[in-house]
Amino acid sequence: MTGRQRLAVLGATGSIGVSTLDVVARHPERFEVVALTGHRRLDVLEAQCRRHRPRYAVVGAEADAKLLGARLAGLGTEVLAGQAALDEVAALDEVDTVMAAIVGAAGLSPTLAAVRAGKKVLLANKEALVMAGAVFMAEVSRRGTPLLPIDSEHNAVFQSLPRGFDGNLAGCGVRKILLTASGGPFRATPIEALARVTPEQACAHPNWVMGRKISVDSATMMNKGLEVIEARWLFNAMPDQIDVVIHPESVIHSLVQYVDGSVLAQLGNPDMRTPIAHALAYPERIEAGVAPLDLFEIGRLNFERPDLKRFPCLSLAFQALRAGGNAPAVLNAANEVAVQAFLEGRLAYPDIARVIAAALDEVPCVSAGTLEAVLAADSAGRAAAQHALARAGR
Repeated sequence: MTGRQRLAVLGATGSIGVSTLDVVARHPERFEVVALTGHRRLDVLEAQCRRHRPRYAVVGAEADAKLLGARLAGLGTEVLAGQAALDEVAALDEVDTVMAAIVGAAGLSPTLAAVRAGKKVLLANKEALVMAGAVFMAEVSRRGTPLLPIDSEHNAVFQSLPRGFDGNLAGCGVRKILLTASGGPFRATPIEALARVTPEQACAHPNWVMGRKISVDSATMMNKGLEVIEARWLFNAMPDQIDVVIHPESVIHSLVQYVDGSVLAQLGNPDMRTPIAHALAYPERIEAGVAPLDLFEIGRLNFERPDLKRFPCLSLAFQALRAGGNAPAVLNAANEVAVQAFLEGRLAYPDIARVIAAALDEVPCVSAGTLEAVLAADSAGRAAAQHALARAGR
């Protein structure tokens, strides 16, 4: 790659996209923004287009594309709409690197398009691996796609593994991957009080600034469960090679335990610009705008085992991982339905896990070795979750 690195940022208006553009703006000599995509946040996307002047912008609906196109008239940015346009900009010849940061199942198709086009993919869309890990990684291997993890936990694991890791944990002397979790806002809340928590409380993460859906996932620890499934595929790890450790300070982002007794960890302030900058510039290091970690100010670090009675979603994720096949896609789909119902006030917080469990029970576990099978599992999981909501009168 010569000259400036040419970027497409999928999900530019979300928290990862905003942080990515913050890092990019600090290094105009290194990066050029070719395409930005958002869904409905037109004001944010318009401001980003004016700042970074991409050749393409993509939104969800044709009506929004016309509106944004009129606002950006004369800027030189072509505004497109829809799923096909997302896939198109992810695979553009003039794009070197794709930041895959669309939240949820909607991010799977354009991320796969980037992989198939041989782009350097910075993976922040965990659902691509949760839903379609076998299919996705087979394409990565077939195309020789450079794949760098953006989730702070997986990026920390990547940094703690030997340079040039080839997918053989045992061959590198690795015993376990330890994913850290903050425990979210309800780590110490009495379990009997969880039935009364509100969406606003669930979205008030103690350490990270995130979107509403991922904030609820962090509260239930489903986010960590999805990260366990993601780690299985990113690092070719078996379920018993992955543990979750609650670490309330969110300073150690994850650890790798070796057979000789060594444990390597990556530490830093809880700011997503650190893993983003690491992946953008890899194998170099660049300024990210993140304050240096002050260990004297932190004082101490704490660790706890997850309480699976408090966090049943984490247990469900391990269950789906061990079942394999279509189970992770069903898990992810049912979780999206249940979390949306909770955010809309139609479902009590503890019932999120119950809806997901019901969907896993309803949908038979079968092989999911093709993209069509994955999408069928996603549809079946959503339908089963809706059935569970209907039975609960929601």
